[in-house]
Amino acid sequence: MSDIKNVSQSQLDYLYKLKKRKRQVFITQITILISIFLIWEIASDLKLIDPFIFSSPSRMFKSLIEMVKNGLIFKHTSITLFETIVGFLLGTFIGIAVAIIMWWNKFISDVLEPYLVVLNSLPKTALAPIIIVWIGNDMSSIIVIALLTSVVVTLMSVYEGFMQIDEDKIKLIKTFGGTKFQVLMKVILPASIPTMVSALKINIGLSYVGVIVGEFLVAKAGLGYLITYSSQTFKLDAVMLSVIILAIMAGLMYKCVSILEKLVLKKINPQ
Repeated sequence: MSDIKNVSQSQLDYLYKLKKRKRQVFITQITILISIFLIWEIASDLKLIDPFIFSSPSRMFKSLIEMVKNGLIFKHTSITLFETIVGFLLGTFIGIAVAIIMWWNKFISDVLEPYLVVLNSLPKTALAPIIIVWIGNDMSSIIVIALLTSVVVTLMSVYEGFMQIDEDKIKLIKTFGGTKFQVLMKVILPASIPTMVSALKINIGLSYVGVIVGEFLVAKAGLGYLITYSSQTFKLDAVMLSVIILAIMAGLMYKCVSILEKLVLKKINPQ
């Protein structure tokens, strides 16, 4: 009994240290963020940097209040968020679906592999003007740009994860008469969940890149449009504010994916 108590106390001490470390990391992160904005504001007030060019937290806050009052910030933010989520989901689902097809059919995999390597090395934003001409000067072209920016990375990373699954597990299913579909559902997909979640995390940033590039070129609303318009009219406070809002949105989406990852892994490994 004493051994059990000692082990239990050791586990409690470990959990306490783990929580303490997480708390310390969070406090340090917040301290660094506050320090950056504080130094930025002081440097602007002391004219160490030009507040007209570099803006300042106080000037951005005033710009935020103004755009909240006229509703512009909600309009631009919601449009960019919608385009990003749609492009993100489409890129993820299409990438995973094609990866499954490539795993299922080796011939298709061999045919597509060189094309995927070329597409992956090609800057997707270089295709943006062509896509706009093909699809049109509207939101659909922006979503397609976001889709193309993320789909190839998803496809290649997920397919690579499929190919690294332990062959012994696959042979075990086949030994008991399992079909290829059962191998996919019972072995390949469950074992590849960490890889797919990693692809989701990468896709968040890529989708935002695709959307902002598209909005730079064709949008009449959205944070990308707001950045372009504000820079052209020298409203640099709005430009910096838009960039920070983009960073916050990307961080929140990343956090949502992390929560989803924990829920899925907890369901798979309840212990």
